[in-house]
Amino acid sequence: MNIELRHLRYFIAVAEELHFGRAAERLNISQPPLSQQIQSLEANINAQLLMRNNRNVSLTPAGHMFLQEAYQIIAQVDAAAIKAARMQQGELGEISIGFTSTTPFMYKIALSLRQFRERYPDIAIHMHQMNTKQQIAPLQTGRIDIGIMRNTSLPDNLEHQLLFRERFMLAVYDGHPLLDYAGNGVELAMLSDYPLVFFERDVGTALYDEIISLLANVGVTPKISQEAGEAMTILGLVAAGLGVSIITESFTRMKLDGVQYLPLANNTAYSEVWLVKHKNRNNSTAADRLTNLLISNVLDFRHG
Repeated sequence: MNIELRHLRYFIAVAEELHFGRAAERLNISQPPLSQQIQSLEANINAQLLMRNNRNVSLTPAGHMFLQEAYQIIAQVDAAAIKAARMQQGELGEISIGFTSTTPFMYKIALSLRQFRERYPDIAIHMHQMNTKQQIAPLQTGRIDIGIMRNTSLPDNLEHQLLFRERFMLAVYDGHPLLDYAGNGVELAMLSDYPLVFFERDVGTALYDEIISLLANVGVTPKISQEAGEAMTILGLVAAGLGVSIITESFTRMKLDGVQYLPLANNTAYSEVWLVKHKNRNNSTAADRLTNLLISNVLDFRHG
């Protein structure tokens, strides 16, 4: 059986017009070839679809049934063509994003994700929380399309683009002695006298290394009283008076009773936030659209 879409469209035209001449005119073909195509269709499916005489054309019971099925097939093909075009244009599909635990608190990124969702509601966004180093392998295998991470060493087949830099700050509990230095900022060397709430080494890998290096540069060996993997847990432990914590600016969007944020004095160190993707793998148009939106928003903030 060899039925082509054009046969279905020819049959639908005749079935709707119930007149070969009008159907041929509608299809912009001559009548004899149209009659031949309908006869070929009936022979192909071994069923009479139309009753014809010199005056009238009517549908047989088989023709009524076939017309409904033909409508569905044409509608499915048209819908598939529209979906394919929308996917090609980046308006349909899915995207997988790796992100660190602090990413949702980065305003520029949260704004970009919200705008992307509003502009492209038919693109499924799959978010995967991973620390910086955990994102490397999924980016290489294609499990995630793009990664939002801290600065780190990357393999040769991955490339990064700097989104922005975040200052380091200090989170302390209400009534802490270091609040006296809120105006001028806290010297990092002062932290040798206070217990620290710190990231777990295997969770906040990039920040852990950056903060240890930051303290080492001023001769401080941290007194780590507690370790935690989640940003909210770290701040909760600070609020409970178990220590202070060195954090980045994005943390300060979390307003928690009992926690205050202080600047660091004479500190020019920053933590970089990167957008990372595979060098050689072709990203989907959806991933490219989100990448461009992120970069555009970041540039607006830099120049605004």
